[in-house]
Amino acid sequence: MECTVNWTPALGMGFVADTGSGHLLTMAGAADGRDLAPRPMETVLAGAGGCTAYDVVLILQRGRHDVRGCQVRLSAERAATEPKVFTRIHMHYVVSGRDLPAAAVERAIALSHERYCSASIMLGKTAEITTSHELIAV
Repeated sequence: MECTVNWTPALGMGFVADTGSGHLLTMAGAADGRDLAPRPMETVLAGAGGCTAYDVVLILQRGRHDVRGCQVRLSAERAATEPKVFTRIHMHYVVSGRDLPAAAVERAIALSHERYCSASIMLGKTAEITTSHELIAV
């Protein structure tokens, strides 16, 4: 995996990442007071949410469950001093589908955090990660 990050001086503390898969991701710091793009740590948190949501959907689909939607709402706390690593992350899943067994959703979330989601497993080295979920029948 590769990624190149370039500073864009015209955007103050703006940066553009060119991912190895050929996509662009804009990030910015708030040092100059402008709010032009997500902060780098916000993208880390979003990446963890995307990683685990992907796992949950894939696990449910492979189990032949009729999953129709998956949302992960993340809230995080960071250390007060540098480096301001994440110390707590809560992930609330809202999973929708037809006749989804609660046990299957719980199992998918657990498998993601214990085995598959490299982002949340990595963040779990510094942060206490907790989860909750709700099911919506469609």
